[in-house]
Amino acid sequence: MRIQVSRTGGFAGIARQGQIDTSGRADAAEWEALAESALAADHGAAPRGVPDGFQYRITVDGRTVHCADPRLTDAQRALVSRVLKEGA
Repeated sequence: MRIQVSRTGGFAGIARQGQIDTSGRADAAEWEALAESALAADHGAAPRGVPDGFQYRITVDGRTVHCADPRLTDAQRALVSRVLKEGA
């Protein structure tokens, strides 16, 4: 499973991206469960964020969900954090 996260916005407007390929990883099941939970919260359209907040695009094997601060689910927030930390 390929998990990609893109973060835009914020006060400085600096974009960040990261990706993880779970193939062959010992913790693949954990990543995949977290990714599925993050995708389950899709509301169809990109949500409105707050001024100077971050907007996120999470793509998992071609399925994309858009979310924005402060309205991320716990799963989305955890996945974004992990991918941007480990997949940078």
